[in-house]
Amino acid sequence: MKKLRILIADDHGLVRRGALELLQAQQGWRVVAEAANGREAVEKAIELKPDVAVVDIGMPELDGVEVVRHIREAVPHTKALVLTMHESDHMVRRALDAGALGYILKSDLTESLVKAVKGISDGKRFLTPKVSEIVLEGFLNTKNKHPQAERAGTRVTPREREIIRLLAEGKSNKEVAALLGIAVRTVETHRSKIMLKLGCHSLADLIHYAIRHGLISAQGGS
Repeated sequence: MKKLRILIADDHGLVRRGALELLQAQQGWRVVAEAANGREAVEKAIELKPDVAVVDIGMPELDGVEVVRHIREAVPHTKALVLTMHESDHMVRRALDAGALGYILKSDLTESLVKAVKGISDGKRFLTPKVSEIVLEGFLNTKNKHPQAERAGTRVTPREREIIRLLAEGKSNKEVAALLGIAVRTVETHRSKIMLKLGCHSLADLIHYAIRHGLISAQGGS
């Protein structure tokens, strides 16, 4: 198992301790810092540049979604995993749009935390089965409200499908451009056209589409 440096941010000491024990039991993994509030989490992430940040949503001073957003902007190398009690599609959307690669529930901590950290450290998305159901229900609700988006999906080109898959896996525009051997501006143009064609308003909508159409798996990427 590869070496990983991990930050745990949660305002509940028992949760941090449980996560720490699970993670440090893995060979080569080390929890380099803990944070009890959102602002502290961002500061420690910027200072220590961990490989993975495990972030709770309901923290004081700065909520977890904003923590993820700040970390992804300041330390792009750090992969963010949300560990939370919140089971709403709205919250999953916010977290994914902020840049989180994974979203797991505290009720699944023992079963899923290690698998989730391993998956996102490899650049893959990870959602627990329960969160996957929330994501798919959210997609279906969106589809029912905007049926034209589902019909438009039949007109997606092979290149567009490839770009959707890479974006849904968490790749940036720059990474997609490098993988496909095209200009970043070309990726941006494709992305705008895809969002318009599918009736998507956010990255979370695009991820819903990708899961629904088998372009990625909810656990572990493509």
